[in-house]
Amino acid sequence: MNDLPIEAALPQVLAATAEAANLVLAAPPGAGKTTGVPPALLSCSWAGGRRLLLLQPRRLAARAAAARIAAMLGEPVGETAGYRVRLERKVGPRTRIECVTTGLFLRQIQGDPELDGVAAILFDEFHERSLDADLALALALEAQAGLRPDLRLIVMSATLDTARTAALLPGARTVVSEGRAFPVETRHLGDAPPAARLEDRVAKAVLRATAEEEGDVLVFLPGLAEIRRVRAALDSDLAPDRFALPMLHGDLPLAEQDLALRADAQGRRKIVLATSIAETSLTIDGIRVVVDAGLKRLPRFDPVSGMTRLETVKVSLAAADQRRGRAGRTAPGICYRLWSAATERALAPFDAPEILAADLAPFALELGVWGTTDPAALALLDPPPEAHLAQARDLLQRLGALDPAQRATAHGTAMAELGTHPRLAHMMLRAREQRRGALAADLAALLSERDLAKDGRRDADLRHRLDLLREGSGERGARERVRRAAEAWRRQISSPANEARERDAVGAVTALAYPDRIAQQRGGAGQYRLANGKGARLEAADPLAREEWLAVAALDGDRREARIFLAAPLTLAEIEEDFAGQIVEQESVAWNPRLEQVEAKRERRLWSLVLEERPLAAPSKDAMRAAMLDGIRQMGLAVLPWSPAASSLRARVAFLRRVEGESWPDLGDAALLASLDEWLAPYLDGITRRAHLDRLDLHEALAARLDWKQRQALDALAPTHLTVPSGSRVPLDYDAPVPVLAVRLQEMFGAAETPRIAGGKVAVLLHLLSPARRPVQVTQDLRSFWANAYAAVRADLRGQYPKHHWPDDPLQAEPTARAKPRPR
Repeated sequence: MNDLPIEAALPQVLAATAEAANLVLAAPPGAGKTTGVPPALLSCSWAGGRRLLLLQPRRLAARAAAARIAAMLGEPVGETAGYRVRLERKVGPRTRIECVTTGLFLRQIQGDPELDGVAAILFDEFHERSLDADLALALALEAQAGLRPDLRLIVMSATLDTARTAALLPGARTVVSEGRAFPVETRHLGDAPPAARLEDRVAKAVLRATAEEEGDVLVFLPGLAEIRRVRAALDSDLAPDRFALPMLHGDLPLAEQDLALRADAQGRRKIVLATSIAETSLTIDGIRVVVDAGLKRLPRFDPVSGMTRLETVKVSLAAADQRRGRAGRTAPGICYRLWSAATERALAPFDAPEILAADLAPFALELGVWGTTDPAALALLDPPPEAHLAQARDLLQRLGALDPAQRATAHGTAMAELGTHPRLAHMMLRAREQRRGALAADLAALLSERDLAKDGRRDADLRHRLDLLREGSGERGARERVRRAAEAWRRQISSPANEARERDAVGAVTALAYPDRIAQQRGGAGQYRLANGKGARLEAADPLAREEWLAVAALDGDRREARIFLAAPLTLAEIEEDFAGQIVEQESVAWNPRLEQVEAKRERRLWSLVLEERPLAAPSKDAMRAAMLDGIRQMGLAVLPWSPAASSLRARVAFLRRVEGESWPDLGDAALLASLDEWLAPYLDGITRRAHLDRLDLHEALAARLDWKQRQALDALAPTHLTVPSGSRVPLDYDAPVPVLAVRLQEMFGAAETPRIAGGKVAVLLHLLSPARRPVQVTQDLRSFWANAYAAVRADLRGQYPKHHWPDDPLQAEPTARAKPRPR
């Protein structure tokens, strides 16, 4: 056991809070911060009989903390210690310690910045760096500075950058406790083989732990799917009369969560299968062993798509230590880690703050309600990413929640008061105006709680979830939570329970929350385009896959094509009624890459979706040319009609540019593509599709790049042909680095020097050919060839072509294009 339990540190805590308004308290897991500090502060003179708010990141943690504090005081929950969470509260007139979720606290401070009747705010488990906790501390610091200098702010954590946090709090004192946790032995089980299944490895580790050690076991898994698979794997190996297998995750009904926290009523050993919800703030009776899979599931927000996807990632070293600490709360323990010591050394030291990867729409709305337009003005440990914040503000302005100055509108303030995601809040308020508030409350509850899909049915139709709720089907615990949440929303928006909740309006109401995810069918069944421009898909066999329009409520964040999880049918009439103010009519002249032609049309659009289109009667010539040029850019220069003359002209000009410099135009691919507007556009009148390009006089378009003087000089400096001694006009090939003259050797008899071009600057490269036009010599020095190599070449050619004339002295011989010279 460590030397300094939290009780020993309490005098320092009390002294620090008497001297200063701000305190940072660091103590390891199991030290007793949550249950020990709040009761000790009640007697402080600065408290003055007022309440202490103990902020918790989750509802389960708030309820558990209140229960343990009340038990220590020998009282029922709701007397001195109580709690407030969404859908439930147990506080009374004598309550001095309120365990509150951070989200509810944000509503409290927004409504009452002076925090009347509150003496101190304790931020528990601050190391988790949740977005709500970061913002709550920032707002509390502003309230303290401007309205409540006597307000105590106490930041508590097990794994925390203490110095950095203390620097954020003006005049903060720091107290570090060694805690009172019992020692926990760590056993590394090694890294997973490539093909190993997680559930098999975890089940094997649990069986080993139950055989080697005494006490209950807490198993950390990344999510509910893994919990269910491990539970199924263990069911066949553990006797049900000896072992209980409770689950612990955020979607469980409260009663089932309580079962996981308490000792088993039948005296069996518990194997608690939990997500990261059990890392902090909870003491689970009887836990002596932890089995850690080393993974957690985190949301990752993409500001480009506006969508969040869940990623399974390795835990940080701090989180792993938090998990291990669960085994040492009441006695010495054991922690089995499903990775190697080497892998552990590579773990990130801390979890990344949620503010860096989260959907910032709730955060941006809270700023707007608070009246702060610049996050830099707040005391935040980490600033929000600019792209994430810009996307959030764009969404909120689209929902009418923020004005152009980023301050909350009256509608935005009403949205924030509902305490749910701005999308769902907007949906409920707008639906209430349409007398569909009760339906919107049902949908908000369905979308904010765990899926009610019955018997594993996972079709995407949101209406089926509504049916399950109304029929009383599906998993009982999940259905009860949804029902209670819906009732609470109806009360908040003052919508009567007996208000019409027509099933056919589910799509229209859902679209109010997710206007950027209105989906229009494209291509085959199940293929959709979203209003935000992204692609999405449904399985082709899904009943919704043939609907023309969908309102999409849930989908993954795949960057290429998101998979739709929940949606409802929508009609064009509903879109036009509810989004009339966002629908624009515009002319569109653009290249259609599929049809390879310019399309000119008038469109009615909702952001990226085309609601209606018809041909444009008289599009401007400039717009048609610009669209055709865009098509050529997309297809590439190879699509142009490159006649031999056009290709030759291009190569000749390129040769002169190399020899004479940049006074000659650049006709390379990059330059031509960059200047299409200048040289090609004037020749595109009447050309509106790829097939029309055959009409184009490309040689003339390229020649127009030359000025008058260059046109006159071109044939002299870079002729297309040279006349050789035989009288033949032989073409020059300019595609090679040095222009090539490919000519039969006999036609060059009598020529002493290599022909030259570019005003004599460049000797052509002679490819001297046999009578069968096969190369026999390549040279730029014809005189040297005659003098040195010709004799050997002559001997070889005489053997192959005996009917041809092969003179001893080629300089005196008559050139010929025939087998023998003409007789004189």
